[in-house]
Amino acid sequence: MHRRSLIIAMFCAAVAAPAAAQEVFQSQSGNLRLETVAEGLASPWSLAFLPNGRMLVTEREGALRVVSKDGQLSDPVSGLPEVSAVGQGGLLDVVLHPQFETNRLLFMSFAEPREGGNATSVMRARLADDAKSLTDVKVIFQQQPATEGGHHFGSRLVFDRTGALFVTTGDRNKLRPLVQQGDTHIGKVIRITEDGGVPADNPKVEGWLPEIWSIGHRNVQGATLHPQTGEYWTVEHGSRGGDELNQPQAGKNYGWPVISYGREYSGEQIGEGTEKAGMEQPVHYWDPSIAPSGMTFYTGDKYPGWQGNLFVGALAGQHVARLTMEGGKVTGEEKLFEDFARIRDVRQGPDGFLYLLTDEDAPDGRLLRVVPAG
Repeated sequence: MHRRSLIIAMFCAAVAAPAAAQEVFQSQSGNLRLETVAEGLASPWSLAFLPNGRMLVTEREGALRVVSKDGQLSDPVSGLPEVSAVGQGGLLDVVLHPQFETNRLLFMSFAEPREGGNATSVMRARLADDAKSLTDVKVIFQQQPATEGGHHFGSRLVFDRTGALFVTTGDRNKLRPLVQQGDTHIGKVIRITEDGGVPADNPKVEGWLPEIWSIGHRNVQGATLHPQTGEYWTVEHGSRGGDELNQPQAGKNYGWPVISYGREYSGEQIGEGTEKAGMEQPVHYWDPSIAPSGMTFYTGDKYPGWQGNLFVGALAGQHVARLTMEGGKVTGEEKLFEDFARIRDVRQGPDGFLYLLTDEDAPDGRLLRVVPAG
């Protein structure tokens, strides 16, 4: 059997054990059921699939857990650095190195305690064969400057097809004036090598730090690659309205806080309106806000008609947004599992099913699998 086929077969067998079923939900493509794969999680933030059928889940308070083949949670993996678990900060995203099977490397973003407060950082580490500990831990990126507070850390990680790593940051709320300044990491998309260096093909924009890919972002908490084109896509939080879907391109400015389709929480206008020369428009925006988080394009065959659709978790909206796409534009939207729970992450598993993490405090956080009903 081909190696990739063997891995998928092993994963499918590993997650085939009976799971507790939730209620049935209607969709435009038929009824769906949410199966509980694991429960008892504390504010889970991100999900990654290991080759042997187990899964990694980060908990915002600072724990990395392994979900076994039968849905049991491990003790926290040892070796993590200290995190600043305040407000929206803590242990956040986790992704595997593209050659994880040979090098056992993984990457995690976290709110790092620093002099003067905290800020988003990215660490690289090696997961032990028994998945109980991390070694060779190294921080490869540190957002500058740090500040006090617990808002807007961004923090999604995505490897592109060249092996470079995209890192999203937020405006930290109080540092909004720095977003349009290219000499800071505030409100930016960052692109680095796996060692924290600068890829040779990064944009070279006068006045920008060389690791910056794009600027003008408020708080990007969802990111993924398009499965056919390899394009990098993101979703970011607006304020009162103005959540955005973007396809950030090298060297471009996405407007925050000069232009926005949202308003201040007070109701006042933000910046100069919705358009300005030299600043990009979103591909799609939400008003009112849904508070978008994890996202993925679907490539499997488990749900009729869903191939190529984009799925976005909604925190405030408490649903999953299914977006139909054509020519890089959104042509339709459906709300799945409406009012069910705050959805923090959405991933496609090696078995072709969609998996969700619910943003709930201990012991109510859950890892769910979306299964066609009937």
